[in-house]
Amino acid sequence: MLDDRSTLSPVMALLAARQPGHTLPAELYTSRAAFDADCATIFGRHWIAVGVACDVAEAGDVMAVDIGPASILILRDDDDALRAFHNVCSHRGARLVPPGRSVVGKLVCPYHQWTYDLDGALALAPHMGVDFARDLHHLKPVALRDVGGILYACLSDDPPADIAELAAVMEPRLAPYDLRNAKIAFEQDVIEEGNWKLTMENNRECYHCASNHPQLSLSFHAADFGYDPANLTETERAEANGLLDAYARHGAIWDAQGLPHAAVEHTVGWPTNFRTQRLIIAGLGESQTPDTRAAVGVPLGDTDRPGMGDVHLWGINSWNHVMSDHAVIFTAFPVAPDRTLVRTRWLVNRDAVEGEDYDLENLTAVWKQTNAEDAHLVALAHRGAMSPGYRPGPYSRFTERALDEFATWYVSRMTAGSGA
Repeated sequence: MLDDRSTLSPVMALLAARQPGHTLPAELYTSRAAFDADCATIFGRHWIAVGVACDVAEAGDVMAVDIGPASILILRDDDDALRAFHNVCSHRGARLVPPGRSVVGKLVCPYHQWTYDLDGALALAPHMGVDFARDLHHLKPVALRDVGGILYACLSDDPPADIAELAAVMEPRLAPYDLRNAKIAFEQDVIEEGNWKLTMENNRECYHCASNHPQLSLSFHAADFGYDPANLTETERAEANGLLDAYARHGAIWDAQGLPHAAVEHTVGWPTNFRTQRLIIAGLGESQTPDTRAAVGVPLGDTDRPGMGDVHLWGINSWNHVMSDHAVIFTAFPVAPDRTLVRTRWLVNRDAVEGEDYDLENLTAVWKQTNAEDAHLVALAHRGAMSPGYRPGPYSRFTERALDEFATWYVSRMTAGSGA
């Protein structure tokens, strides 16, 4: 586990100064001390989304993921089991695998060729003598959970037990889509020039969507993300009431089909922060594509039925949209106080053929554009936080409640992590 004893003290006063209902003090977004503390406490002690099961679909598949200063490797062993280890050789600490994916028979350290089996056992340590106890120098394991095909890892030796709540809620919601047996049609990495918390804040509200995401907004109902009832026009009020009626109708259908849909909020007061809900897709109602029609001719899993909507899942460092034809899986990783890696995967049925069952540009267009728009907004927010004119601003209680809850959760978890 990452050592956070020396990194938290400089930020304690900033955490205590956070005003409820407002953004964080600037230095919690911009300072190196806060970044190091975040890596140690949030990313070092909590369950972090790291990928999907089909990242390592076959035995010998390995994926290395950087989580702040840490690196882990996720693999599928010879018995088809998923495993995770610290990406650190037990000899002199060299990184075993570079970032990204590879296929191996064994894990061989490039420095001195210490060799590990896929279960982490040390198989070969040249020139260490016949009396060397190889069994004492296995790779250090990392806690890993597969929740409906989405992978979560925790660097702590004592990971939060409430990952069981996430699994209990999401396994039945994701089961029809069979994400474990999907495939990655496309993957995109974007470096946002802003702090990871600004990335997550930007994702957790759609206050900005109408004016900044014209293409994405075609598949979203604005009223899903909150509104001030006193400020609605008659047209907007009719649309909001119409959406409530639509949810009543869809809810009855989803109940009859055994599809969970109610909002579940596991946020303030819990270590493992998540929120989920089944949302109605706007427009033609099929998918998040430029024309809101399904992009893939072969449905995911057991989803060959209309009107299943969008299973929306937020997490500490992730957000996801799972639809009948494809899923979009996002993970965000801290790189520096002012840099965040946002990794997006588009998942489709493993039998779907590009060029026959789907057009890749049509599949990815909406979220490629949205990611670029979001990166611009996060950079604007970070540059503002760097300014001497910044002061914590108020969240809208109608459209930004989730941001206030995220900031409250963050302060609580950081304070708990300090031992204070």
